Amino acid sequence: QVQLVESGGGLVQAGDSLRLSCAASGRTFSTTVMGWFRQAPGKEREFVAGINWSGRTTYATDSVEGRFTISRDNAKNTLYLQMNDLRPGDTAHYYCAADRAVLRSVIGTTTTDYTYWGRGTQVTVSS
Repeated sequence: QVQLVESGGGLVQAGDSLRLSCAASGRTFSTTVMGWFRQAPGKEREFVAGINWSGRTTYATDSVEGRFTISRDNAKNTLYLQMNDLRPGDTAHYYCAADRAVLRSVIGTTTTDYTYWGRGTQVTVSS
């Protein structure tokens, strides 16, 4: 079992930065693929970025590539999402997710690739 708790969201202006954190419990954190998703009102939950178990491989969706950076600290059981140059279109509820498989090399990009989910943190970007 893995429990995930996100933090760091808030209300910011366009062009600002935020860093989201996801604290994970459970001994398998350091061996699992982790991801960030977001969901805006009336829209489906979408993949934002993912990172493999070691942190050496990351992948981000095109709309955030170059602005958002995913990272992890396995010693602290914590996942991060550094978000720079935020835009109103980034407004959404952001969720942290964990794969159930261990040492998987492929980073999943769909919600069905992840088993454990946090409750999310709201990010609102004003223009």
